[in-house]
Amino acid sequence: MEWKEKIARAASYLLECVTMRPTIAMVLGSGLGDFADTLEEAVRIPFSQIPNFPIPTVSGHAGALVFGKKQGREVVVLQGRIHFYEGLPQNEITLPIRVLAAIGVKTLILTNAAGGVNTGFTPGDLMLISDHINYSFSNPLIGPNLDAFGPRFPDATDIYTAELRDEIRTAAQKAGIPLREGVYMMFSGPSYETPAEIRMARVLGADAVGMSTVPEALVAAHCGLRIVGISCITNMAAGVLPRKLDHREVMETAARVHDVFQSLLDVVLTVV
Repeated sequence: MEWKEKIARAASYLLECVTMRPTIAMVLGSGLGDFADTLEEAVRIPFSQIPNFPIPTVSGHAGALVFGKKQGREVVVLQGRIHFYEGLPQNEITLPIRVLAAIGVKTLILTNAAGGVNTGFTPGDLMLISDHINYSFSNPLIGPNLDAFGPRFPDATDIYTAELRDEIRTAAQKAGIPLREGVYMMFSGPSYETPAEIRMARVLGADAVGMSTVPEALVAAHCGLRIVGISCITNMAAGVLPRKLDHREVMETAARVHDVFQSLLDVVLTVV
């Protein structure tokens, strides 16, 4: 089955399941999926029921698409994501983004749990992504171009829409929500980065590191979507502090900043 047909089948299924036609979508990262539970008039569709959708295998990623209303807006939320390290190529793990574009989404809000590289950061900080570095050694746009979505050589100058970042920064300040801003660097995982790799990342200009988001952002940009990226700094990256890394810390910190994170997403919905 060709990619165009796979995307069309999944999109058609979703449009038959719900009457909502949201133009805003969110992808919720590790430990951040509870935001989907705050949606009004929610309709929850497991990834396993959607034709051709990949299924996440990582703790903290529920694997459901939730349609609902928030702040008076119709939204669709991916409660969890599929990571590159789970074994699928990047064009397959980003198929959900293509499907969102096909059902009419125009703005994509990407969230993730990330390790802090910038030594001025503290676990629990929220960072607005201004740009990214793709260190995954792959790209979801490799292969035949899907001309119906975008050009063969898409521009990457303003992937994380500058206009939206300005509005979110202002709105967060008015709401009293502290918000960092910086560059996110993607490593493939699943092993955490070494202290030497983190020193390299800092030299290259990264403020945070993680194992997701970049493929989704590239595909969303190729589809012409406006993009917002938000990292929850759940831990300091390897070598920054004198202790080993553990996924439990990621989940614990995400739980600790639960309320402020949800407040920030509410703020974002007022400006996108």
